[in-house]
Amino acid sequence: MTFEQVTSMPLVMSGEFLQWAVVFFVIAIVAAIVGARGVAGVTMTVAKWFVIIFLVLALVSLLL
Repeated sequence: MTFEQVTSMPLVMSGEFLQWAVVFFVIAIVAAIVGARGVAGVTMTVAKWFVIIFLVLALVSLLL
């Protein structure tokens, strides 16, 4: 691959980070209802980071 081929390829973004964020958010809600506060806190933190990563990649994708 030449340099022109690499730079001309569009950045394709899928919603996988957002899907995983929703999965971890649901796990956090269920854990909070059950009373597992430690698990709920950790999964909520993971969900938050997945949303942040998704937003950064979405912004980079829109700008490029």
